[in-house]
Amino acid sequence: MFLIEWDDLPNFMKNDAVLRYYRCIREKSGQLMIKRFFDIFFSLFFCLALSPIILLISIIIKIDSPGPIFFKQERVARYGRSFKIFKFRTMVQDAETKGPLITISGDKRVTRVGRIIRRFRLDEFPQIFNVLKGDMSFVGSRPEVPKYVAAYTDEMKATLLMAPGVTSFASIKFKDEETLISQIKNVDSVYLNEILPQKMEYNLLYLKNFGIWLDIKLSVQTVLSALNFTKD
Repeated sequence: MFLIEWDDLPNFMKNDAVLRYYRCIREKSGQLMIKRFFDIFFSLFFCLALSPIILLISIIIKIDSPGPIFFKQERVARYGRSFKIFKFRTMVQDAETKGPLITISGDKRVTRVGRIIRRFRLDEFPQIFNVLKGDMSFVGSRPEVPKYVAAYTDEMKATLLMAPGVTSFASIKFKDEETLISQIKNVDSVYLNEILPQKMEYNLLYLKNFGIWLDIKLSVQTVLSALNFTKD
């Protein structure tokens, strides 16, 4: 999982801002290799260890409401490549056609079981398959939908130099995002112009400082945050 050569990057990523981050990441090529090894090892481990829980949640979702067990959505990965992200379905079938791309607190599209699953971030479990496949990493900038990636500034495009993650600095800091935007009418506009730039500050900070120990720290913080053992 080393970086590809600069000349091989897609043209839309080739700018001076991305180049600065590219050089910083290039100096940590060894960390990239270790990061991928950890992703493979732990995704295989969790596939086995969590299989009973995944099966139980799947059954409950199917009983609770009509529709598929898994929610699949197009997201943008490393180097601007598209992929399908996997989550447990927590909303009614065809929810994307019945409201904004962003989910807000009290969203009526969320099912009864979905509220519990989202509360403890259990809907993210199926992403271990995305990690195993190589589309994602356990830690990294959360993958966005193409609509939002199209609005990235030159510097924001640097986040596409590394695989997107299941969790990140921004995920922890904005764990209450649904509540923050629950009273906003134009959710997409506020997310794009206000929330996304704030998230990107954390994402770019991670690019500058990434390493296996930081990944471990963020993974632990994510678990504690989901269990409400921390405030942030």
